[in-house]
Amino acid sequence: MHASPACGITSNVSFRTDRGAAMTDPTDPYLIISAACHAGLPTERYRPYLEAGHHRAFDDFLGRRDARRAEAARYGARHHTSALKWYEDNEEGLRGGWDAGRRVKELDGDGVAAEVVFPDAGTADGGTAPPFGAGLDPAAGADPETAVAGARAYNRWLAEFCATDPERHCGVALLPAGAETDAVVAEVHRARESGLGALLIPAGWDDAAPYHDRRYDPVWAAAAETAMPVLTCAGAGPRPEHGGHLGIQLSEAAWWPARPLWFLLWSGVFERHPGLRFGVVGAGCWWLPDLLWHMDRLYLGHGGRTGSPYAALKRSPHEYLDRQVFVCATAPSRHELARRYEIGVDNILWGSGFPHPEGTWPHTREWLRRAFHDIPVGETRRMLGESAAEAFGFDKRKLTRVACRIGPTPDDLGQPRNQAPVEASWRRARETGRHWLTGFDFPFVGMGE
Repeated sequence: MHASPACGITSNVSFRTDRGAAMTDPTDPYLIISAACHAGLPTERYRPYLEAGHHRAFDDFLGRRDARRAEAARYGARHHTSALKWYEDNEEGLRGGWDAGRRVKELDGDGVAAEVVFPDAGTADGGTAPPFGAGLDPAAGADPETAVAGARAYNRWLAEFCATDPERHCGVALLPAGAETDAVVAEVHRARESGLGALLIPAGWDDAAPYHDRRYDPVWAAAAETAMPVLTCAGAGPRPEHGGHLGIQLSEAAWWPARPLWFLLWSGVFERHPGLRFGVVGAGCWWLPDLLWHMDRLYLGHGGRTGSPYAALKRSPHEYLDRQVFVCATAPSRHELARRYEIGVDNILWGSGFPHPEGTWPHTREWLRRAFHDIPVGETRRMLGESAAEAFGFDKRKLTRVACRIGPTPDDLGQPRNQAPVEASWRRARETGRHWLTGFDFPFVGMGE
């Protein structure tokens, strides 16, 4: 670890609070915030967090667990041999999925100063799923009443868990948005009062109204009022229709959590609720540049014309994205990072995925060096932590002390101190950026007439 002025007792790091780049000494350690981690008790241990009236139903739920696991094995990859071996090899560290003391040790080892905590610590066998299918497991669905009860139980536990080190943990409350609206809004406020910082809604709505329905407006308003971002996460999807073909499931994995994005955008939710922040989690960001190109193309092709079918929008899709949307990308690939100027550097929030096997833990430091060695330091700081701090309300000044103790430096990531050649190597990509906004992509004379 390299000492820097920011690591003194009185930090001289000057952080900006807007979406611009933070001004830091180039040798300062990185303030890393994983915007995609997971935690959860072994399922049977949620009983004390459930209202007594749901205990019998919970016993029945546990009794059917083996059948659900068998179904998950048939339609997914939960019992894939390599995944199970990974869990066995990392058994001790994986206790950090619910053991707060162990978790901090694993975060420190990865150089991660803070994290955003989602449900389902384990994906190999569903053993840490919240009650009644309230988490990421679509094979264990429940009716709205029990789904709300399961969500409340998980949220109670998560609030306790995050309170052990509130500066480093931002808990994501489960929110069954399709349940009775008053109950959903009440849970938003209860979660906020308990110290949780974000909301996870189902990626699909089953028999409930789709997310363009105005019945959800009180929910979006409550989320904006409490400054809690609304999130969807990979893991949903109709597994039975995949027929056990893993390739089909993985090909659709990003589509399901991304789908609510265009429901909210085109129906005017972002226009009506400008304070609402929305994030897609665990689906990477490879799909976003072309989707954004397509949505801008649709809107700008009709822009300013009488009778436009997009009257609910007052601005282009990319403007809503930059104002209100982000992606929490677990271990983004080099391909994705190369397209960051199309996505928007500030819209990419890096995640380690701890403790899931598809993430970077327990080799995060090595992974960061391979992924970011030739990316400008200022942009790296945004993607690795500063944007997440702003989106989720972390106190960057308090976390600076943690980062000075554990964070890797640009030197550790192999980034040269002379950044001029690095900046120059990306200049053309940066200037091109969203190429479709140059005017050459819109030969739409007569379109829509």
